[in-house]
Amino acid sequence: MRQATFKLKVILLFSLLLPVLVKAGDSPADSQAFDFKLPLGISRDVWTYFVPKDNPMTTEKVALGRELFFDKRLSADGSISCAACHVPERAFTDGKPIAEVIGGRRGTRNSPTLLNAMFNTGQFWDGRAESLEAQARLPLVNPDEMGSQPYEQIIARLHGDPDYVKKFERVFGSAITLDAVVKAIAAYERTLVAGNSPFDRYQAGDSNALRSAARNGMILFRGKARCNVCHTINQGFGAYPFLSDGNYRNTGVAASVPGFAVLSRRAMQVAGDFKPALLAELSKQADSQLLGRFVVTGNTLDIGAFRTPSLRNVELTAPYFHDGSAATLADVMKFYVKGGNENAFRDWQLEPVDLSEDEQRDLIEFLRALTSDEARRLVEAGAK
Repeated sequence: MRQATFKLKVILLFSLLLPVLVKAGDSPADSQAFDFKLPLGISRDVWTYFVPKDNPMTTEKVALGRELFFDKRLSADGSISCAACHVPERAFTDGKPIAEVIGGRRGTRNSPTLLNAMFNTGQFWDGRAESLEAQARLPLVNPDEMGSQPYEQIIARLHGDPDYVKKFERVFGSAITLDAVVKAIAAYERTLVAGNSPFDRYQAGDSNALRSAARNGMILFRGKARCNVCHTINQGFGAYPFLSDGNYRNTGVAASVPGFAVLSRRAMQVAGDFKPALLAELSKQADSQLLGRFVVTGNTLDIGAFRTPSLRNVELTAPYFHDGSAATLADVMKFYVKGGNENAFRDWQLEPVDLSEDEQRDLIEFLRALTSDEARRLVEAGAK
């Protein structure tokens, strides 16, 4: 967790210095020129900082990435696309507790939203991929996602489409490669940015943007309820305004599953005599996903720890937690009021909070005020 905190501090520092550091010819400057209107609450400097130097944004690349994102030919049997788990009309989630993937199989975790995913300090619930490009590679060959298949097979299928061949040549100046495929998908995903919520308008000076219950909820969020400890409200020039500390924390969600105690003891043994091979072996065991970030780092502080998600648009992304075990925001509230689930590795900053039913409702009203107008309209249109 300390590594994630340090990484977020570096991100915040560099986002403040970005206008000074960027030089002509760097890809951030190229991406600054990309014709893309950012919503209220998310600054151009912060967005540009998260565009990697080796994958600048262009209109044609984004269009190609969008086409690939919805193309079922990326899966082993041609039955699902990236959009199967990240449905636009569901705020780029699938609305299911656990992802349902190729052949009707169930994955191991809840499908997180792709809205604002480009700003995550790590991708997936355990942060095993550092970038959208790295994330886009893994589901393509995962038997529990898009199927067990060699990357070469995917590229061969795409090569069979003359239109794709022309587009990759035009965008990347080369034949179709895996690197180009994931760069195009990641470029599209960097346009899935959602701000312009009542909270953003309130922060910008519109005192009428939040109703009284939401304002009360915001005061509770920052104070008595202690939500701000993990879901930091950070606004203003160069800020990281995503209501997350970018960290990985054990709140006890995984600890409620039988077998966690045995797995965690095994994890302690592996950490005590740390060897990468032992960690890799542990990660292959049944239910090893319960260990969360630990299977990535081998750090005992990460046992049962999962990424602190952004709370933007949280109203639209039920069910909640990495395992989808909380059906509603009211369920989430009840979980945190009791201080999560007790276990030997629970985050030391998590503790019970004495909140009345009215206070919990006010907090939920504040969470609803974090919903982007555009994201809400997209979801409502899909429901018709």
